[in-house]
Amino acid sequence: MNLTPSNRQRLLMILAGTAVALLVVDSLLFTPLTKAWQSRRGEIARLQKDVTEGRSIIERAARTQARWKEMQEQALPMEPASAEQVLITAFDRWGRANSIELGSIKPQWKRGTTNRFSQLECRVDATGSLAALSRFLYEVEKSTLALRVDSVELMARDENGQKLTLGLLVSGLRLTPLEGRR
Repeated sequence: MNLTPSNRQRLLMILAGTAVALLVVDSLLFTPLTKAWQSRRGEIARLQKDVTEGRSIIERAARTQARWKEMQEQALPMEPASAEQVLITAFDRWGRANSIELGSIKPQWKRGTTNRFSQLECRVDATGSLAALSRFLYEVEKSTLALRVDSVELMARDENGQKLTLGLLVSGLRLTPLEGRR
């Protein structure tokens, strides 16, 4: 096939125009569509994961509600004075059951991080043997009350370490905000 110079130029111009048109179509059509498809694929994967998690939450709803009800029942009473009394009575009961001497119990109310709860922070000082103090601490930990042990300090009161002092900081949960100032 013999092409004349003008036909060759025309063919080269058509090929160059086609290449430019393909580049323009690629940059204006195919690349944005590919990016959009990838974005949608990621969004679909995220939504499928959300649906799976939602179904899992729905399946656990009865257990979650039962656990929340149990937690509400274990929280300290709504009335501040009765909440303090419940906690002090529990410490007294645990102290007597384990033959330890309670030096002091100092309750103090703290606001929660949200307005849905408050905490009764209680500092307890007790004296006794290592076994008795260990059992006392175990009783506090296994209590059905909504308590959290924040800190434990243990100090020897004699040369042999037979008589120990326990400093305990415990927080009790009340599912009602602290009244008064904000």
